[in-house]
Amino acid sequence: MSKYESIFHDVISITHHDYAGYLDKNGWDQPELFLMKIKELELQNKLTPSLFAEIVQDYLVDFKDNHMFFKFRTNKDQKQLDNGFKVRRFNQKLYITEVISERRINIGDAIVSLNQIPILELREKHKRILSENSSERENWKPVVKQYSMAEVETKEGNRTYLNLKQYEKATYRPKYRVEQIKEGIILITITDFMNPDQIEKLVQDFRNDLDQSKALIIDVRINKGGSDSSFYCLLPYIFDESAIDLSKIDFKVFYNCTERNYKLIMKDFQNSLESIESETYREVVKLIVREWNRNKGKGFVQFDFAELKNNTVINGRKNPKQVIVLSDVYCGSAGDSFVEICKMSPKVKVIGRPTAGLNDYANLTVMSWDDMFELWYPTSKLSIVDEGKGMSGKGIQPDIYIAWTPEHLTKDVDLEFALSMIEK
Repeated sequence: MSKYESIFHDVISITHHDYAGYLDKNGWDQPELFLMKIKELELQNKLTPSLFAEIVQDYLVDFKDNHMFFKFRTNKDQKQLDNGFKVRRFNQKLYITEVISERRINIGDAIVSLNQIPILELREKHKRILSENSSERENWKPVVKQYSMAEVETKEGNRTYLNLKQYEKATYRPKYRVEQIKEGIILITITDFMNPDQIEKLVQDFRNDLDQSKALIIDVRINKGGSDSSFYCLLPYIFDESAIDLSKIDFKVFYNCTERNYKLIMKDFQNSLESIESETYREVVKLIVREWNRNKGKGFVQFDFAELKNNTVINGRKNPKQVIVLSDVYCGSAGDSFVEICKMSPKVKVIGRPTAGLNDYANLTVMSWDDMFELWYPTSKLSIVDEGKGMSGKGIQPDIYIAWTPEHLTKDVDLEFALSMIEK
């Protein structure tokens, strides 16, 4: 058996035993088709690491879980590539929402066809990948990558053909920022919850401003997730002066305590305990580690987190008196959790679009091979899935929905709406 075949068999073993959704999604995948493709490409000597990663990721599509993905690690010899821009569909066009490396186009330009195939026709052709219920939620990145030519309509209405290139994927840089945008109004932008130390420092540094503010806007429209414990320091400003116990949230979490998940989780948490100083985070991790040690090999188990009572009871503050959270589909995982908890506060309004909705299956771990490939997959499941109340494909709904349109590319529609709500 070749190296690639062996790795793929490992992936199948994980999706059929260790993945938290393996029981719910039994029979959804077709591994034999992808194994055949791998063997054929190897016989033709055409299988590269990047192509193998694409094939495995395509296999995972059938699980319909955006919280599970396969990629190859970058090093000096192999780089992750993309088209150097981002798009979002509105009606029959893909609008350029961000330009990273591709300097031949501009934000606001629109792709009307790929390889001379109109966008709506492509939507039908790739409906397996674009399996969302609205254009706002569609991820066109893997689709655009399959084509070599784009017909681009500029903001001025001119059309031109662009031979698409592949660029080295830009390094992600998190953004944790606090700014006063008007007197008494604070804007916090947080693009992930991966660094509890930095987020706690941010809140501490601006504590006086937050305590004196009349209104707080929190922008998590782009939030790549992380750990729920990273945002606990923000919650006193989210809730009013009456205490709330988050442990009473009406759902349970079941962890798939297989031997493989145990070994991978232990490695993950050991690394994080060595690098993170936050006492809240460390207390949570130590308790999770204890529960994994108690339940190793038992399958699905609900952990005992009763000792976290001090962390789950939130005593809110008088100020700010009004909180607005900006959300969008690019907010997921711990970002989903944050928005969901914010909606429990009487002084919060969530505006924008629904979040990604990734947490039906969560608490990711990673399996790696030869320091080259990684499979990230969930190890826990929410009880609401069995009740038909899951968030997959729907996300956490905003209190006030604002449809995404190309106008968002020329001004911050959501932020302007938030400011008008505060002023009223």
